[in-house]
Amino acid sequence: MNKAPKSLRLQIGLFGRMNVGKSTFLNYISLQDVAITSPIAGTTTDVVEKTMELLPLGPVVFLDTAGIDDASALSEQRLKKTYAVFKRADIVVLIVEAGIWQDYESLIAQKAKEENIPLLVVINKADINTPSTEYLRQLKGFSEHILICSSIDQNNQEQVINSFKNLLIDVCPDDFLKPADLISDLIPASGIAVLIVPIDLQAPKGRLILPQVQTIREILDNDAISIVVKEREYAHVLASMLRKPDIVICDSQVVLKMVADTPADVKCTTFSILFSRFKGNLIKAAQAAAIIDTLKSGDKILIAESCSHHPIEDDIGRVKIPRWFRQYTGAELIFDTCCGSDYPENLKDYKLIIHCGGCMVNRRAMLSRIALAEQAGVGISNYGVCIAKLQGVIERVLSPFPAALDAYKKAKKILDGGNNGIKN
Repeated sequence: MNKAPKSLRLQIGLFGRMNVGKSTFLNYISLQDVAITSPIAGTTTDVVEKTMELLPLGPVVFLDTAGIDDASALSEQRLKKTYAVFKRADIVVLIVEAGIWQDYESLIAQKAKEENIPLLVVINKADINTPSTEYLRQLKGFSEHILICSSIDQNNQEQVINSFKNLLIDVCPDDFLKPADLISDLIPASGIAVLIVPIDLQAPKGRLILPQVQTIREILDNDAISIVVKEREYAHVLASMLRKPDIVICDSQVVLKMVADTPADVKCTTFSILFSRFKGNLIKAAQAAAIIDTLKSGDKILIAESCSHHPIEDDIGRVKIPRWFRQYTGAELIFDTCCGSDYPENLKDYKLIIHCGGCMVNRRAMLSRIALAEQAGVGISNYGVCIAKLQGVIERVLSPFPAALDAYKKAKKILDGGNNGIKN
């Protein structure tokens, strides 16, 4: 559990004024010195992440932010990063001092409400000032989940930690307590899944990438069988099997060969498409893929990645996908790329956004990006969905997901009507 990826952990944002004790509270809860503390206001200058195990919730990430009342020369940059945490936090913890609730605190509470994030209020430094009945009544107008504590009180530390855990469980989002299926609903117990995993320049030395590992683990957790092969051995392995597999899953870059080698009555898809459903919204990704047939020269496309890997010579997002787009459309398209936590504000400038599978971010962060695209009126699809479209096999690899396939067909029919049916 200590090695669980950040993207699979419950992400808890810590907000509050400078020197209210956010970092001290984090150290207190985690039972270790994970954040720098000081009586000097503004010690935390950037978002500090701490991954830990918080039973019974499991693996979590605390996001310790800069003070919301920062008035220093770098305040604008710091606060921008602080507010960006709302795009990934599953729970907001607002730390206050008794008797203090002003515009800063109301702003955080309102932002949490707008983003539909559960809010938990911690009244810290109770050893200095006990909250009044009137103050507690005021806070309950913003949240029913309130913890009163002193993060230097060692005698009651265990009790405070347990109370904090119980509050977290009370507000924990259902999609974290009951995570979406990655592949469990696509393969029965004792079923067989064949995973086609290319070993190329982008494959990490000595290990598999996260989507492949997660898929294997969920297959095993479902008491099913996982067979892992490279693309060159796939046809031979398939011919050697006594019975057909229940599903075949491949890396998007070999989807054309996989479809060609897979019997028509065997379900097949890609890792990226699985993650589009697991982390984001596959139906919307399928609908947006239909936009590809309407692209023309001069249109701008955003390639969005959630990780910050160093691009290689034939990088999938920067080289291969743009090349496949130009080959398919015959148009001179303009491609921009963003990576990591960067996500441009000028989304309206783009005709289409194509996002990676999102294996390095949590579901909330992906859904937030999808929502921002919708607000800008821009379709957002996924690497695997778009690659399958560009390779001419999108309906085949969406067939395990009837709702997504139907959404794609309907969107394509509508757009073809306005495009005179140029593309098939």
